[in-house]
Amino acid sequence: MAETVSHISEHSSYQEFLDDFKQTIQNAIPRLQAIADQDASKGSAGHWSPKQELGHLIDSAANNHQRFVRGQFTDDLVFPGYDGDQWVDAQHYNGASWLDLVDLWGAYNTHLLHVISIIPESVRTQQRDKHSFDKVAFVTVDQTNPTTLEYLIRDYLVHLKHHLEQIWSNSWPTPTKN
Repeated sequence: MAETVSHISEHSSYQEFLDDFKQTIQNAIPRLQAIADQDASKGSAGHWSPKQELGHLIDSAANNHQRFVRGQFTDDLVFPGYDGDQWVDAQHYNGASWLDLVDLWGAYNTHLLHVISIIPESVRTQQRDKHSFDKVAFVTVDQTNPTTLEYLIRDYLVHLKHHLEQIWSNSWPTPTKN
């Protein structure tokens, strides 16, 4: 994996991180909307289509939503994982409307931005010894190292950007500004 733990901490403040998250959502929506539905269904051998990539990001939002909320009320950060391929296959994202998926992805991430922006700093940065980030994080944390809910929140954006890059790597057009 090309990602490193330093990517998780690339922002010097949490507010800068939140601003980056917001910009990522706002910049991605028109670019995603510019992809034609039929093109969004096309994937290459062994790779997800843009619909499947975005569907996976919706699944990630759903799973991390409950982690971000539950993590505020527990002494540990132990969360169940999920099989991304199984979830994508079970939901047949290629048969869904592309614009509906884009709308859902945008709305869900806008809500997650709200959720993570109101978590008290003391809760967000509290060191936890027991966690499952060796299994559920994109950039994993060894089980013997303590970590924080903020780590998982920042890791979520690294994961999101990774999959958006997978979509962009298909050379979809970047809309021009009016």
